[in-house]
Amino acid sequence: MKKVLIVDDQVEVRELVEVTLSMHGYHILHAEDGTTAFEIVKAEKPDLTIMDVMMPNGINGLEATRLIKTNDETKHCKVIMLTARGQEPDIEEGYAAGADDYFVKPFSPLQLIRKVEEFLA
Repeated sequence: MKKVLIVDDQVEVRELVEVTLSMHGYHILHAEDGTTAFEIVKAEKPDLTIMDVMMPNGINGLEATRLIKTNDETKHCKVIMLTARGQEPDIEEGYAAGADDYFVKPFSPLQLIRKVEEFLA
């Protein structure tokens, strides 16, 4: 079973993404901030991380993505940014941090599941 880590400080967003993905048989992990996300990625080695950018408590999603993508143990983990920050400079910054894809909130659950399935096929 493929593991997906959902990282967002808003419980409602985590739950929406979980409901969307759980219908497709993925094992879902949760984190509410970048620091916790990086710890979970190191410990659990998820196949995919869906990462918000703006989060409290230390490092944000961009920095967490940089940490994931520059660590030899975790760099294989795919990261999809899922954020309200949708301006072109924001998107460029997400890719520069190492994101494999970038979705802007509000998002289509159908498009997200298609992208997840593409990455985890």
